[in-house]
Amino acid sequence: MSTVAAGHPPAPARAGDLQVAGMTPLSTVDWPGRLAATVFCQGCPWDCSYCHNPALIAPRTPGTLPWEDVLAFLRRRRRLLDAVVMSGGEATRQGALLPAVREVRGLGFAVGLHTAGPYPRRLAALLGDVDWVGLDLKALPEDYHDVVRRPGAGHLAWECLDLLVASGVDHEVRTTVAPGSPAARHAVEIARRARDAGARAFALQVVRTAGTRAEFAAAHSSADHRAWREEVTSLDEQIAALGLPHYELRPG
Repeated sequence: MSTVAAGHPPAPARAGDLQVAGMTPLSTVDWPGRLAATVFCQGCPWDCSYCHNPALIAPRTPGTLPWEDVLAFLRRRRRLLDAVVMSGGEATRQGALLPAVREVRGLGFAVGLHTAGPYPRRLAALLGDVDWVGLDLKALPEDYHDVVRRPGAGHLAWECLDLLVASGVDHEVRTTVAPGSPAARHAVEIARRARDAGARAFALQVVRTAGTRAEFAAAHSSADHRAWREEVTSLDEQIAALGLPHYELRPG
């Protein structure tokens, strides 16, 4: 009889249980202003059409990089890297993330987190152990189903924004826009609501097709790119006028 069946709680997750799909040894863009290694965690509950890591969505796909190998690399890079960013997939999906973050901090690195915000309670449990969070706001709450293709997702990321602001943890809110997307139609309102919620930094990211599914890349290539550039310019000007503490446009 298993310990769970016998009425005992399951064993707590260990850092070594983290399903790691890969690692970028050096990144200057995953945490603005920092030299970071980026660890990609397997599994995501959402299925965005423009995802540039679709191979990381399946939650049951095993990791390809043992956690001990990640730690061995980081030990060799102490004093050469500023930080480690935990990304995905959706890193907060895994219970092993918190002990993994604590092991990274124990090596002396600052820790950043990329999240789309599908798990508010899990994010809340992590906020005391991370130094920076990049939170994706993919749409207004009422449009989330059209973007992530999962029911009932609309309030989750916006709840995470409130938790993040209340925590005082340094952060950036990002919205990715593609031609004809709900995010593009309402990007200014997303930025306005993020500002009103207390977000200190906002980035408008123009979608990139590298790594996306073939059907998305084909649809994007058939768009009117001159009109799209004009639309992005207009969005950029309107968001810049909102007076966010920090705002940045990231072209595709």
